[in-house]
Amino acid sequence: MRVYTESVAFKADQKLLEYVERKLAKMDQFFDRIIDAHVVLKLENAGQVRDKVVEVRINVPGDILIAKESRKTFEASVASAVEALRRQLIRYKELAD
Repeated sequence: MRVYTESVAFKADQKLLEYVERKLAKMDQFFDRIIDAHVVLKLENAGQVRDKVVEVRINVPGDILIAKESRKTFEASVASAVEALRRQLIRYKELAD
């Protein structure tokens, strides 16, 4: 699966990009026909706290699965989005069979 990562209004370091790729690579365990994934990393200014927002879109045959999460760190946001997508993939796979 190809992973396209985009960071908005900041430069993502290599360590973060590798973390995103590693987490998304595990999605192949749940569904092996994933076409690609698009990840958008954003900083959100909500008052005093700068939340880290991650939006992940996974293209599967005939559908697009989307998860958007906001946490204090990008790692937590990515982990939460991947978990939400895992549940969506399992549901999608059950409906496809």
